[in-house]
Amino acid sequence: MHQTTILLIEVGALLLLLGMLGRLSRRFGLSPIPLYLLAGLAFGHGGLLPLDASEEFFAVGAEIGVILLLVMLGLEYSANELVGNLRSAAPAGLIDAVLNALPGFGFALLLGWGWVAAVVLGGITWISSSGVIAKVLGDLGRVGNRETPVILSVLVIEDLAMALYLPLVTALLAGVGLVKGGIALGVAVLTVVVVLVVAIRYGHLISAALSAKDPEALLLGVFGLTLLVAGIAAKLQVSAAVGAFLVGIALSGPVAHHATQLLSPLRDLFAAVFFVFFGLVTDPRDMPPVLLPALALAVITMGTKLLTGYLAARRVGIAEPGRWRAGFALVPRGEFSIVIAGLAVAAGTVEPRLAALATAYVLITVVSGPVLARLPDLAWFKAWLRQRARANQQPQPVGVRD
Repeated sequence: MHQTTILLIEVGALLLLLGMLGRLSRRFGLSPIPLYLLAGLAFGHGGLLPLDASEEFFAVGAEIGVILLLVMLGLEYSANELVGNLRSAAPAGLIDAVLNALPGFGFALLLGWGWVAAVVLGGITWISSSGVIAKVLGDLGRVGNRETPVILSVLVIEDLAMALYLPLVTALLAGVGLVKGGIALGVAVLTVVVVLVVAIRYGHLISAALSAKDPEALLLGVFGLTLLVAGIAAKLQVSAAVGAFLVGIALSGPVAHHATQLLSPLRDLFAAVFFVFFGLVTDPRDMPPVLLPALALAVITMGTKLLTGYLAARRVGIAEPGRWRAGFALVPRGEFSIVIAGLAVAAGTVEPRLAALATAYVLITVVSGPVLARLPDLAWFKAWLRQRARANQQPQPVGVRD
């Protein structure tokens, strides 16, 4: 009874603190993720006031948080939209992977952390934060902009790539060997293909089985189905997160719309718990030695993300201002980067400093991203773009042809 009382006090106090931090961050137009991570660091191992009784609660809540983040992301797309985006945005997705995974991969090798840690860090630097980016686009009123579909297409490609990357990196971290790793990847590919086929052909039947008219039944049904599929996916060595994402893809119509409204508060609650938990299990005393490497890696990969968005927008004919907006919007890393780092921490088979580096890296990019996204709207930046446009439109000398 005493332990339960302490648990309630710790959880209640920390959630109240998170609510206040979330309100504070939004007042300044920033993502609350950095403050959630800092709260976890303050009350975790090596922090100012370690909370021991509630750690198991936050561990389970963190798992649910990842699942809800991904199912909500899947609800944003229909299966047909997903396949269409995959076809049209495949070149941009390939550029994104090469430009942003290779710096992390090479950085880990440069630090002498080994090739498994290199694969993990490559994934951390590759994946942008869909949640933070969606928030930024909404806050800046850019949801209807011409470059926004380009941004979303890149994010969709990344999310699909995670369906293959997560089981592969899980196998590598477990040290199961090349053959078993290949089997895990094959199962992942087969699972993704089967679920996509079911979603395209029979998604309407799944949606019909879940009534959109009864909010309570819909919430329990969608949440239960998501947890069930996520658990089965994890059992098949795919990924609970990817399983949840595919459940969201399978739902459509009014069911998807109402499920999004009902699950949003749960997602916000458990997503905050997820980020706090990652901070709880990261010792802040490990961060100072990796702060400069994290800053260097963040500067490099913010540049590569900027280039990714710029090239992707230029490829579909977006004007110069839209190319810069697309590039800056893709800068933040967040939930998936922490998920990948969390897998490495749980495995305990890679460089221990990886968690601290990932936390510092996410903090830097998630704070810088929303700030950088505002640059194209500033007067001096617009003036610079006009000057570039005039310079590019200078008349050619007589007798010179294209």
